[in-house]
Amino acid sequence: MTTTNSLADRDLRQRQIVPPERLAVCRATVVGVGAIGRQVALQLAAIGVPWLQLVDFDTVEAVNLGPQGYFEADIGDPKVSATAALCSQLNSSIRVQGILERFKRSMNDLGNVLFCCVDNIETRKLIWEAVRHKVELFVDGRMSAEVLRVLAVDDAAGQQHYPSTLFSAGEAFAGTCTARSTIFCANIAAGLMVSQLAKHLRRLPVERDMTLNLLSAELTVA
Repeated sequence: MTTTNSLADRDLRQRQIVPPERLAVCRATVVGVGAIGRQVALQLAAIGVPWLQLVDFDTVEAVNLGPQGYFEADIGDPKVSATAALCSQLNSSIRVQGILERFKRSMNDLGNVLFCCVDNIETRKLIWEAVRHKVELFVDGRMSAEVLRVLAVDDAAGQQHYPSTLFSAGEAFAGTCTARSTIFCANIAAGLMVSQLAKHLRRLPVERDMTLNLLSAELTVA
């Protein structure tokens, strides 16, 4: 088997799954680079997204190491800076920008794809209302313990379905602080989210609503 070290071949084995000509014009924003968002950002960098924007106001703490995959040396650093640095190591050609603040309605240059990876339902509502008519693909990842949910919107049916998932904050499940997230659940959620981008780029239907319970091994697609 012939081997090559040319960086031009970095996407050689995925080209029929992630079309390079459409990926080349993909500009992705990840809002929230905690457990799920950090993994989404790293996967986007690895597959070759050329432009990536990270939005998060938080800094790395020791409690983030296990469930979010940050390095010990990252403690005290902004999450967007730590994640952007690793994305650049994965893909030296990527243009990655970190915005160290909360998401605001006034943010304009968000690209054409947005990954919503926040942990607050009210923030999800804010983001959705701000970008629903501005992006081609909107993907929302949610996680509680060993249950994850991925929602994707790229058509009128998705635009109609997604608002029905935005329940009030009082209805949100409140788990104990030691049973909120794991890196393995976050990685699976991120993979499902990025797979929706791959489908979108191939002009295939995306799954509007998927729930996976890792404990019971149950997958529900609505």
